[in-house]
Amino acid sequence: MEIKNAVAGTLESGDILIQIAPGDGLQIDLQSSVAAQFGHQIRKVITETLSGLGIEDAWVKATDKGALDCTIRARVTAAAVRATGKDVWKD
Repeated sequence: MEIKNAVAGTLESGDILIQIAPGDGLQIDLQSSVAAQFGHQIRKVITETLSGLGIEDAWVKATDKGALDCTIRARVTAAAVRATGKDVWKD
């Protein structure tokens, strides 16, 4: 699946900024003040969301500002849709 550069989210409190670019394999660069406590879970949610969308080769930069799992999924999905042009909400 072809990936273009795409972004979703903000740097506001309670949100996460997701940047996606072409990559070799899945690489996640996580910046978060709570990475020591929740970094594993944040990476897991990003990985599972992208995998569910069929994306296995991408570089992802995630700048977390305390986002919940549901917000992370939403931002990753939005960035992935923008990066691939694939509409995941359409049958």
